[in-house]
Amino acid sequence: MTDARRPEGLLLDAMGTLIGLRRSVGSTYAAFAAEYGLKVDAEAINAVFPQLFRAAPALAFPGLEGAALLEAEQAWWIELIAGCLKACGHEGTLPEGLGPALFAHYATAEPWQVYPDVPDHLQRWSDAGLKLAVVSNFDQRLHPLLEQLELAPWLDAVVVSSAVGAAKPDPRPFQRALELLKLPAAAAWHIGDSPEDEAGARAAGLHCVLIERQQPAGTPGGSNR
Repeated sequence: MTDARRPEGLLLDAMGTLIGLRRSVGSTYAAFAAEYGLKVDAEAINAVFPQLFRAAPALAFPGLEGAALLEAEQAWWIELIAGCLKACGHEGTLPEGLGPALFAHYATAEPWQVYPDVPDHLQRWSDAGLKLAVVSNFDQRLHPLLEQLELAPWLDAVVVSSAVGAAKPDPRPFQRALELLKLPAAAAWHIGDSPEDEAGARAAGLHCVLIERQQPAGTPGGSNR
């Protein structure tokens, strides 16, 4: 059996582990809403977003791919955005274009930051010969986002829940990453920031290390957004 203290590969959570938001969800949603004629309090959104995010169905769509998967991903987020605004007092339907605009915004590097220690860690792990994969409860936007944030060159694989059809704490995203890295569970660790990371990793037979980051208000702690 491989010594758990000497892994051959690392599976890494994305949001809250490698990258995080530059400003709160509420401030961004409120700013975009204002452009569509809606006045929404940023702090009110920050108060409701974490609960609504956790109550939402898993961001996972078994059997979908291509354009159908992208459509399902965007619809998932637009429903969450609409729910946030409704909970903050907005009546009626979401203004046309607001949901897609926010969806497109979070596909760019602008709202995101790479935590300062991450590049050095990735380089050191890569130099040590470790295989590296991201496992995230996110959607296909993560692939180009990691390219824009200049993290992709260190990564051997990226697995997102929407495409694999299951979300952490389900073990399947971890199992898919291990398949792509061609490693048994005993040869890898997972690094994340949430109970879902820990439960999913253990269900997949992985040793798990949890870290804690400072995140903007309104960010659902340990949500893997």
